[in-house]
Amino acid sequence: MLSKVVDFFMLWLMFSSWVFSVSATVSYDSKAIVINGSRRILLSGSIHYPRSTPEMWPDLIAKAKDGGLDVIQTYVFWNGHEPSPGNYYFEDRYDLVRFIKLVQQAGLYVHLRIGPYICAEWNFGGFPVWLKYVPGIVFRTDNEPFKAAMQNFTEKIVGMMKAEMLFETQGGPIIMSQIENEFGPVEWEIGDPGKAYTKWAAQMAVGLDTGVPWIMCKQDDAPDPVINTCNAFYCENFTPNAKYKPKMWTENWTGWYTEFGGAVPTRPAEDIAFSVARFIQNGGSFVNYYMYHGGTNFGRTAGGPFIATSYDYDAPIDEYGLLREPKWGHLRDLHRAIKLCEPALVSVDPTVTSLGSNQEAHVFSSKSGACAAFLANYDTKYSVNVTFGSAQYELPRWSISILPDCKTAVFNTARLGAQSSEKQMVPVTAAFSWQSYNEERPSADDQNVTVHDGLWEQIFITRDASDYLWYMTDVNIDPSEGFLKSGQDPLLTIWSAGHALHVFINGQLLGTVYGGLENPKLTFSNNVKLSPGINKISLLSVAVGLPNVGMHFETWNAGVLGPVTLNGLDEGTRDISKQKWSYKIGLKGEALNLYTIAGSSSVEWAEGSQLAKKQPLTWYKTTFDAPGGDEPLGLDMSSMGKGQVWINGQSIGRHWPGYIARGGCDACDYAGTYTDKKCRINCGEPSQRWYHVPRSWLKPSGNFLVVFEEWGGDPNGITLAKRTTTSVCADIYEGQPTMKRRGMLISRRTNRLKAHLWCPPGQKILKINFASYGMPKGSCGNFREGSCHAHKSYNAFQKNCIGRQSCSVTVAPEVFGGDPCPGRTKKLSVEAACSPETLAKAKYWL
Repeated sequence: MLSKVVDFFMLWLMFSSWVFSVSATVSYDSKAIVINGSRRILLSGSIHYPRSTPEMWPDLIAKAKDGGLDVIQTYVFWNGHEPSPGNYYFEDRYDLVRFIKLVQQAGLYVHLRIGPYICAEWNFGGFPVWLKYVPGIVFRTDNEPFKAAMQNFTEKIVGMMKAEMLFETQGGPIIMSQIENEFGPVEWEIGDPGKAYTKWAAQMAVGLDTGVPWIMCKQDDAPDPVINTCNAFYCENFTPNAKYKPKMWTENWTGWYTEFGGAVPTRPAEDIAFSVARFIQNGGSFVNYYMYHGGTNFGRTAGGPFIATSYDYDAPIDEYGLLREPKWGHLRDLHRAIKLCEPALVSVDPTVTSLGSNQEAHVFSSKSGACAAFLANYDTKYSVNVTFGSAQYELPRWSISILPDCKTAVFNTARLGAQSSEKQMVPVTAAFSWQSYNEERPSADDQNVTVHDGLWEQIFITRDASDYLWYMTDVNIDPSEGFLKSGQDPLLTIWSAGHALHVFINGQLLGTVYGGLENPKLTFSNNVKLSPGINKISLLSVAVGLPNVGMHFETWNAGVLGPVTLNGLDEGTRDISKQKWSYKIGLKGEALNLYTIAGSSSVEWAEGSQLAKKQPLTWYKTTFDAPGGDEPLGLDMSSMGKGQVWINGQSIGRHWPGYIARGGCDACDYAGTYTDKKCRINCGEPSQRWYHVPRSWLKPSGNFLVVFEEWGGDPNGITLAKRTTTSVCADIYEGQPTMKRRGMLISRRTNRLKAHLWCPPGQKILKINFASYGMPKGSCGNFREGSCHAHKSYNAFQKNCIGRQSCSVTVAPEVFGGDPCPGRTKKLSVEAACSPETLAKAKYWL
């Protein structure tokens, strides 16, 4: 007991000297992170540098800043930076220093989540596969080989940051770092070794003397001075494990990841804004959106297994780098409102009073005179009018209104005033001219074939150098076997740890099976025609990303582990699992680098009438010129089944449109507690149809596109498309809380709202697709008239807007022919199209 007290006292001395040192520029107290002596309410967003391209980084960072963020948060991707022991890579998409310096140039801070375990739906949770084969290693526990490797990489990253002067105490942008990641649930499972590891990790990190705070997320016992933080859809009830630590939310999930075979989760902007306002009104001071830009799992970086190539995450900036409206704009307006409250928020704790059965007010009133109020309605069904101070306020269901002066409501989480838009993928190329090459099945006599008695685990052999591993063996059938006369073919049964399996008998595909996210394991069972003598069984086992989360996931297996049996022979059931098996890593096309121009010249390709269609294990190649413009691009792969795609030798990632999304896609209501099973789309369709093609990967002409298709698809259905805004909308409530664009408060009665529409330079408004002043329903791209509609709703927009680049219309009853339903709260919904390609924007101004 005495030793624990001494340990705590030494840690506290270290913490005290660090926090209160005159030279320190980043510290914390019970209210907030303190930067250069000032408490800050910090708004942050996750942008992962390897999930976009360096050419995209400046624009993504600028859009984050324009969206009102203070901080960019990113993980550090160990397996990308140290692909083999001691060999480091910090170039291209993995140029971490360049990314951080771009954030600094934009005037934003950085929260660096070193981990080095990151989860992140990233292959193997960010761990390099070689780590699994370090002798005696056990991941994420009190294990010396693991701790040595983890400390070595953490010191490598911290050393780089110090050398580049990137910590805030050195004049850089990094104000916080994270060690480990969501370890609390794992610690609870493994007990004392986990607790010892947590203490070691905290001490190791603090000992690196970065001069900025360290955090541990989902770690209730994070040792001082490390701050424990919350990750969840909602964190308003979270409290740190010490009164002198601030209340921080490191992951507010803006949506959820897409899995192959699953519907695509979305999260309403109203609910995200509600969750943030509720956290802030309960004393929170740091909120990070996970993700703010999700991006793409290029190459074979997706984990899971079965995580899709798209990591869009329904984030405020979509996978292609475009603003997702109204989510981005609604959160921007929320951030402005919160910043207006900052002087009060960082000064005092709130006073909470009831305004009704499901309503309450959180009031921050400081001695200096700063005052801010949050008026909340937690009811999921009914809007209410509440009295606060000397005024009445309308609170929509499941919403919070923010009053930065305790009088004027400038923002309500359920009122979407920001612009909205509908985006589509518009084909931009003529049909590709394809050539095909049939992948050759290996034999036991090939080079680089390994022979072994029994079945081997897949990753043990491949070291994850390829998704593919061939298992090959012979089955000898005696000519006297009874099934040869009876016609009752024997049953071949194969048990596999996953993730997908193609079964060939004597060179012919017998069938394919695959698992899913909930259960990657699979079983193949089918009757098989065998001939007298030697029969060749070839199994192509396919990995679809390595696990990224779970207890000791380094012990999880992939591939054919057996048993493999033949039932229906004269002998009964023959177990062929333990006989000799031959193993071949990868595909011949991979070994030949067929996805490069140089490699593709090493084989003969078929074309024209000889082009292979709907045949398994087929390579396709074509060339194309880059389309004009700067709009983001994507490949429509819906005519294909499963495989991989390359552009100019760069891997776009795994495609699997043949895995159709299962589950329910019910109507989405923003009100009520959100889960990843709510507000899903794409049911009955491919989980992912479109695959991002970065513009920076293209040349003006002669771009080389290669597709490897496992199942058998028709490449003639593949198209290249631009991601284009096809309709833009304003959706404005009468009496809506508003702010001037410069962030100054105004009375909602002082000025009248205007709907302002504009097209980019050189383009004009072509058509008003919809306009209704009254009680319209639906959303952008799907508006419809409600029970109350002003009969002249279109007139002002058609008169003022058609043929112009921009226009504005005052939102008032007399503009639209009078009040269509007196005494009722109304709104205006309008949708416009621009030319060419309907590249337009819409907004409301004061």
